[in-house]
Amino acid sequence: MDVSQSEQIREGDLTRTIEEQTAKIPSINWLGLAVGSMVASFIAAIVFRRRGLGTFIGLWAPSLMLIGVYNKIVKLEANLERSRMH
Repeated sequence: MDVSQSEQIREGDLTRTIEEQTAKIPSINWLGLAVGSMVASFIAAIVFRRRGLGTFIGLWAPSLMLIGVYNKIVKLEANLERSRMH
């Protein structure tokens, strides 16, 4: 086994572990966290007049939404795989 195959095995194991853990979290929670970061961003920028902090917090929303979409795709793929096996 060469180095690239060894890296693929480790990456596959790591990816599988991450997917198993994130699959335990309902997809709606990621959307809630994204909306929460938007609200926190607004509060930081407008109420506390800290635009830099507000921008920083606001930039979390797309990442959280992307994690939620990825989570949903992984769950759908697992369901599809299970249905093919039966």
